[in-house]
Amino acid sequence: MSRDPRQVIIRPLMTEKSMRLKDDQNAVTFQVRTDATKVEIRRAIETVFNVKVADVRTASYEGKLKRMGRHQGRRSDWKKAIVTLQPGHKIDLVEGA
Repeated sequence: MSRDPRQVIIRPLMTEKSMRLKDDQNAVTFQVRTDATKVEIRRAIETVFNVKVADVRTASYEGKLKRMGRHQGRRSDWKKAIVTLQPGHKIDLVEGA
């Protein structure tokens, strides 16, 4: 199944931990589709950002139960991908912010 690379990547995750990973290990964190495979994520990152990927690690998260008064709902499930880039490659998402 061949998907458009821009459909695989949902958004970059900008947290303190992901910024530290970016500085220390040259790794960038993204929220991706829950059914995306590591191969699809690698191809999408290499195509969209024109970089070489060394490694892809993924983690799946269940949506939390949330309450609004007496009504109960659920956030949707999501998947995180930590993409390690090869030396010399870099993705500038937000610099100097």
